[in-house]
Amino acid sequence: MAQYDSALVSKSNRNSRKFSDIDIDFTRNVVTSDVLRVEDVIAVKRAVKNLVQTGYYERPFQPELGCGIRELLFENFTPMTKVFLQNKITEVLENYEPRINLQSVKVDDDQDSNRLVVDIYFYVVGVPEPQTVQTFLQRLR
Repeated sequence: MAQYDSALVSKSNRNSRKFSDIDIDFTRNVVTSDVLRVEDVIAVKRAVKNLVQTGYYERPFQPELGCGIRELLFENFTPMTKVFLQNKITEVLENYEPRINLQSVKVDDDQDSNRLVVDIYFYVVGVPEPQTVQTFLQRLR
C-alpha cells in the first residue's frame, strides 16, 4: 500500500499555518473572561507596525531588535535620509518577521503636517492577497 504525503505531492502555494496574537486594547471575552485574540493577517500587520516603531534597547534581553527610526525624525529630511529610512525598515522586517514576504517600502514626507508617511507592501505567508501597512512618523517635541 502506497503512502502519500500531501506536502510532497501538492503544487499549491497555500499554507495552512495560523497566526495569533493578543489584542492590544486588552478587551475581554465576555464568555471566557480571557483577553481577546487577533488572528492571521491582522496579527501579522500589528507585528509589522510594532517592529517598525520599536527602537533599539527598547525590548528587554533583545537590544539589537528594533528599527531606530525615531532618531531620524530630528534630522533634516533629504533624499538620502529617505533611502536610509527605507533600508532600515527593510532590514528589520527581513531579519525579524519571517511570516511576510516583503515587496517594497515607500517613505513620503508630509511637509504640511511635519511628519513622514511610511507605506509597507508585503504578502503574508500562505495568504495570496497583498497587504499594506501605513504608519505615520511624527516628532513629539
